[in-house]
Amino acid sequence: MRLTDILSVQRVAILRDPKGPRDKAGVIALIARLLTVDSPLDQALVERVLLEREALQSTGIGDGVAIPHGALPDLDHQLAALVIVPDGLDFKAIDDQKVQLLFALVGRKGATGEHLKTLARISRLLRRRELRQAISSGESPSAVFALIEAEEAQGELR
Repeated sequence: MRLTDILSVQRVAILRDPKGPRDKAGVIALIARLLTVDSPLDQALVERVLLEREALQSTGIGDGVAIPHGALPDLDHQLAALVIVPDGLDFKAIDDQKVQLLFALVGRKGATGEHLKTLARISRLLRRRELRQAISSGESPSAVFALIEAEEAQGELR
């Protein structure tokens, strides 16, 4: 499974508008909306699951990256969304730095192994500073998606 199998151009957002969401709750709401694109999932339920996970501990893993995630009982496959905040967002990350990349994941409740493997894959994708910077400065959702596709085609994420 590749990340581009569970992500789509429609689930990538770049927040350049200063009137857009600029706090953690607002971005989580946007992520929930993106995750329900082309899906029968309930947006309010997705948002609640992501917020409950954030209440346990921030998913801001450092280096400008957060990986909000959760599990849903009625989901038969994983879904991902990516929100890019070029100016950064206070997400209470472990390194106290602003977050520019929020790569979100929801999976099926009970499929812990699959979920952990995908979280590791996301982490591997975003470990290189050059790629994080390229994604952060992406011109459009389709350009960002193409960057991720190209990275996966190199086979380094397996």
